[in-house]
Amino acid sequence: MTPVGSGKARRLTRDLAAGTGVLPFLGYTALFLLLPTGLVVVQSFTAPDGRPTLGNVAALLQPVVLGAFWNSLVLSLASALAGALLGALLSWVVVSGRPDGLLRRVVTSACGVLAQFGGITLAFAFIVTVGAQGLLTILLRDLGASPQTGWLYAMPGLVVIYTYFQIPLMVLTFTPALDGVRPQWREACETLGGTAWDYLRHVAVPILTPPFLGSFLLLFANAFAAYATAAALVSQGAVIVPLQIRTALTSEVVLGQENVGKALALGMVVVVAAVMGLYALVQRRSARWLG
Repeated sequence: MTPVGSGKARRLTRDLAAGTGVLPFLGYTALFLLLPTGLVVVQSFTAPDGRPTLGNVAALLQPVVLGAFWNSLVLSLASALAGALLGALLSWVVVSGRPDGLLRRVVTSACGVLAQFGGITLAFAFIVTVGAQGLLTILLRDLGASPQTGWLYAMPGLVVIYTYFQIPLMVLTFTPALDGVRPQWREACETLGGTAWDYLRHVAVPILTPPFLGSFLLLFANAFAAYATAAALVSQGAVIVPLQIRTALTSEVVLGQENVGKALALGMVVVVAAVMGLYALVQRRSARWLG
């Protein structure tokens, strides 16, 4: 008979050995996620001289900061909604074809690249295309038109550009959910006398709503945290929170605002954490339906 203590020891050793492979990931997470977040939290409540203070957090109630948060929310909601709708439509077109067809392989490969095509590179691409001296702008002027280019450097331009990289991200996250909808469900609905509208209303839409909302929340968080594209387009002013943080950290006019920038970052962390918490809940329900 095997002693009880030795069996527990072997199980403990086996569990420790299995968990060893996770240590690099845990170390990476602690170094590049938990530690910076902790520093942001601590320094948000620290004055420049090291004393504890609530002044940094109180700065979040200033009208200009509240306006930046409002603009960030509007920008994130608008680009996420447009990206979710257009991306879902493109996902449906992809799923309607052959699983191993050329269309699906081309679209998914392109989306994998374009979802990461952001930042300064994307801003430059739009500037040289539809900017004041962009290729399309010059072409339209040669044809006698008078195109306006100021919108590109304001909120409408940010919404359009953000939507550009939101659509491929939606395709990548929503296509698996469409793949999970089994053809047998539609056949069963038709066998029971249901119409296409009945299938959409009672089967497809209820099943796909959780993954759609989950993808929408992911797109919202993606847009809310984006910085480089807006920084390349908007050189003056701070219309969104990431640009407000840039101003607080780099301003040569108002000094000693570094910890105010940390407080702004803390506000962004709170918003993104709430959104990702909702995303986790929605994904859990989606997995239960499509599992």
